[in-house]
Amino acid sequence: MGNMDRLGKKLYVLRQRQNLTVRQLGEIFGIDYSHISRIESGQRKPSLELAIQIADFFEIDLNRLVRDELELD
Repeated sequence: MGNMDRLGKKLYVLRQRQNLTVRQLGEIFGIDYSHISRIESGQRKPSLELAIQIADFFEIDLNRLVRDELELD
């Protein structure tokens, strides 16, 4: 188990809090919405660049996003 196993669940929670669809989030990051779906379901890991974009967009610390032992606020 890596350090990013919960990242998809955290992304899902963050997206839901903002009332965004997977499609809308894909448009925001300029990627196909299916890639967002695969990240949320744990099938894919985001690139470091995308992880930084996600953390910046949701205004959370990158460590809080990627480290399993840290919870979202």
